[in-house]
Amino acid sequence: MKKTSTRLADGRELIYYDLRDDTLRQAVDRRPLEPTVTTSEIRHDDLLGDAVAIASHRQGRTYHPPADECPLCPSRDGRLSEIPDSSYDVVVFENRFPSLAGDSGRCEVVCFTSDHDASFADLTEEQARLVLDAWTDRTSELSSLPAVEQVFCFENRGAEIGVTLGHPHGQIYAYPFTTPRTALMLRSLARHKAATGGGNLFDAVLERELAGERMVLDGEHWAAFVPYAAHWPYEVHLYPKRRVPDLLALDEAARTEFPQVYLELLRRFDRIFGEGEPATPYISGWHQAPFGRSAESDGVVRDDFALHLELFTIRRTSGKLKFLAGSESGMNVFINDVPPERAAERLREVAS
Repeated sequence: MKKTSTRLADGRELIYYDLRDDTLRQAVDRRPLEPTVTTSEIRHDDLLGDAVAIASHRQGRTYHPPADECPLCPSRDGRLSEIPDSSYDVVVFENRFPSLAGDSGRCEVVCFTSDHDASFADLTEEQARLVLDAWTDRTSELSSLPAVEQVFCFENRGAEIGVTLGHPHGQIYAYPFTTPRTALMLRSLARHKAATGGGNLFDAVLERELAGERMVLDGEHWAAFVPYAAHWPYEVHLYPKRRVPDLLALDEAARTEFPQVYLELLRRFDRIFGEGEPATPYISGWHQAPFGRSAESDGVVRDDFALHLELFTIRRTSGKLKFLAGSESGMNVFINDVPPERAAERLREVAS
């Protein structure tokens, strides 16, 4: 992997990640952009104890542009975009309309390929490995920033999810706090460790699923399963079999196998609702241990946390979406219409 860092016209950082070491990146952003101005603010909810990012500047972000005006395509044929070069393998750049900025963290965009009509599932294993390497590099860089406590690499796909740019891309959020979902995991981890005299909850969950009926894929270094209490109709968790706290700690064997397993999972997601259905909308995200003091408390150390990826779709059956209604949105109590065992069975049935 070759990494080349440059700056866009408004001062934002852009990084090319290339498969070839001899690739040169010298294109200059020739757009007449003013410096980016953000109004991001973190407010804490006194009753719930969580945080909300207030970012009014995002109201003006790019919204469903036509394909020939996509800001994530390369700059070519006289049209200038967010990527100055005429081609690329993988690109990461600071979001022009970030939810988090400055002391409130940082938001980046990850473009998986220059092919506007592709998706992550269309990548080759070599391309998918390059994305993994980019996620790892960004986790390393962002976690070193003084304001950052947690790094979240994720992809939203599909208009049903709320995606406003159709180009295959994901995002990275560098939070200045430990997210509420991770805090819940850490508390459960601490309770289990205390109750079992040192046992690890992530290890126990993985051991149970490896022996059960909810397994989807069982590789040499990775295991994919539908969780026992899945929140979403089709939800898969992907764990490395050797527990590590973050992407930085994955060994070479796990990195090599990851593209095979992950690409197969994504392709199965596109087949679960049958032929002729539009591409399955999904959210996919890496859960990594927080960095800093918040990662160690109540007898839990950072290495107790298990890196894992969670992948789910909001589609519950052909032509029907799972909406978050009163119970889910109002009280955070999910109601799942598809038994996890049946979801796992279906995901095994559509193997390639």
